[in-house]
Amino acid sequence: MGRLDNFKANVRRAYEASRASARARRDQEERDRREAEQPLPEPAEPELLHHSTASRDDVDVPYALRIGGAWAWRIIVLGIALIYLLQFLGKISIVIVPVLIAMLLAALLAPAVRWLNRIHVHRSLATAIVVVTGLAAVAGTLTLVINQFVNGLPDLTKNAAEGVQQIQTWLKNGPLHLTDAQMGSAIDSVTKSITTNKEALTTGAITTATTVFEVLSGLFLVIFTLFFFLRDGRVIWRFLLRLVPNQAREPLDRAGVAAWASLGAYVRATVLVAFIDAVGIGIALALLRVPFALPLAALVFLGAFIPIVGATLSGAVAVLVALVTNGPLTALLVLAAVIAIQQIEGHLLQPLIMGRAVAIHPLAVILGIAAGVVLAGIVGALIAVPLIAVLNTAIRQLAGRPQPEPDSVIVKAPPAPAA
Repeated sequence: MGRLDNFKANVRRAYEASRASARARRDQEERDRREAEQPLPEPAEPELLHHSTASRDDVDVPYALRIGGAWAWRIIVLGIALIYLLQFLGKISIVIVPVLIAMLLAALLAPAVRWLNRIHVHRSLATAIVVVTGLAAVAGTLTLVINQFVNGLPDLTKNAAEGVQQIQTWLKNGPLHLTDAQMGSAIDSVTKSITTNKEALTTGAITTATTVFEVLSGLFLVIFTLFFFLRDGRVIWRFLLRLVPNQAREPLDRAGVAAWASLGAYVRATVLVAFIDAVGIGIALALLRVPFALPLAALVFLGAFIPIVGATLSGAVAVLVALVTNGPLTALLVLAAVIAIQQIEGHLLQPLIMGRAVAIHPLAVILGIAAGVVLAGIVGALIAVPLIAVLNTAIRQLAGRPQPEPDSVIVKAPPAPAA
């Protein structure tokens, strides 16, 4: 009986194994049939070499060339936009230049307005007092300078005529040995050139009249803009901040405040250094009895606002006037005084008065002045360095770099060259 049960169990297991094998074969055949009925897959696209590629064609272009091309077209677009922007600014320069000058004056005079506010003077009245006082000081100085220039002009003309005669004598007796006929021919050529270009000179006179009108209108715009910059400067700045997205307002506000503080410190320090230079050279000219001591001192004061270049040019003018009026010895003494004062300015006044600062490299100063002269003449040279100082401070602030306290702005420069 036990053997029969074992036989039956073996037969059952063999039967179940054969059924399972047959079922597995049927399932496999079904899967093979379904796979045979499915369409063939599309060939896979080649893997992109870098995430910057936008199509299969980019794969064949070297990565460095793709990056260079991306930079190139963006730089071209920015350059074209900059060219059109400069052209637009050139067309409205009669408005832009007075606004920039008013901004410099506002940075200089803002502490006076704040002081009057602290002693409870209404802001509008304080602004009017500061503007009127500044205009009176400028007008008084100009009147004094022009009167001295007019009074000394006859002597200067006489000395200049004597200087021309000395030059003619040197041309005849010096190494050139020019004859009277050659010098007369040169003079006739100059006279003929002036006669031939009379129409151009007349046009120039008309242009000069137009320039005078532009100067007067620009002066009115400077005064008008200066008043509102001093009275409503913070209100104007807040209005401009509302024109930018919300997330950009706070960093731009910090950058603008820091840049304005640097501009004010730069202008005040420059005025103080220029005043000391003008007083020193004016005293030297007065002691040496050089005519036009006050106008030349005023020229030195204005020239000091153009770093590196202005002091050299104004000192050269002082030496030239001393040479024409008082002779070579006085000119050498004036040259020595100019060099000494410039050395004191470069090694003592700037480090002491300007102190901690946003340093500007001399190359940036020279390139900025050159660009300013090309774009806007003397005014461009005047505002180039303050503009660079403001942009330097603002960019550093936006970049999150630590800034020194904006007590002043120093323009690092090599020792001033001899006049």
